[in-house]
Amino acid sequence: MPATLLPGGPIRATRDRVTALLGRHPVGLALVAPYAAFIALVFAYPFGLSVWMSFHEYFFTAPGAQVDRPFVGLRNYSAVLSDPGVRQAFGNIVVFLLINVPLTVVLALLLATALNRAVRARMFLRVAYYVPYVTASVSVVGVWLFLFSSGGLVNKALGPLAPDPSWLVNEHLAMPVIAVFVAWKQLGFFILLYLAALQNVPRELYESAAMDGASRWDSFRSVTVPAVRPATTLVVILATITGANLFTEPYLLTGGGGPNGASTSPVLLMYQRGVEQGHPDVAAAIGVLLVIGVVLVSLLNRWLLERD
Repeated sequence: MPATLLPGGPIRATRDRVTALLGRHPVGLALVAPYAAFIALVFAYPFGLSVWMSFHEYFFTAPGAQVDRPFVGLRNYSAVLSDPGVRQAFGNIVVFLLINVPLTVVLALLLATALNRAVRARMFLRVAYYVPYVTASVSVVGVWLFLFSSGGLVNKALGPLAPDPSWLVNEHLAMPVIAVFVAWKQLGFFILLYLAALQNVPRELYESAAMDGASRWDSFRSVTVPAVRPATTLVVILATITGANLFTEPYLLTGGGGPNGASTSPVLLMYQRGVEQGHPDVAAAIGVLLVIGVVLVSLLNRWLLERD
């Protein structure tokens, strides 16, 4: 028998190396390659460039111009950390997340549980909750401006109970209103995630709970909530990432982060510092700090939600 056909021969060794490199099903690697290239070009490369910019004196120039971009070490980070506007923006996003994420989780889970039951017009309600998510923010913002402006329907309905200053020009209410708006707009997407998770909860668990005398609330608390914990982890992480990238809503609802920066988000501040004020290196440093913060918060959320 030729040596190349013997067990453990060169052919077997080559096949083992190929399997170790490509896996048992190389076609899977071919299928994910386009998306991996998309991630590398759209996310990995810009983030790597942002990290490089944050350690250099970087500024916009005319196309084709050759200029020096000296290494400045941590100077941009020092400028960012000593900037009161940056600290205010990160504080604003913390307030936003503390309101938006719990509100999103609670409403999405409750509504998904209700829609998972045999209720009338269930399909219509599912579509109705999803429509705001696929509607452009610019269009929906116009409706909320009509509702929450100084002379809007909400203030007219509240009468003397309406806040003064009004919702979107009030330093204490602007960010909470934006948090509620984002929760409402994205609710349909998270409802779908919970609905998918609820489809995998065995009916026998609810039947066993009912036989033990559990009420609907007891079944929800003891069966539904633990069963959809992986979905809850995903919802919390996605809501955190989405909230940390807040830009369109404060830019349109409060005229660019007003009043007095009370609704400025870190991403909006990056736009102001980098594009409007011409300091992309400082904006890049803000972005790097934001990414680090989001990663740490997401890992903490995952640990808290998935621990036994």
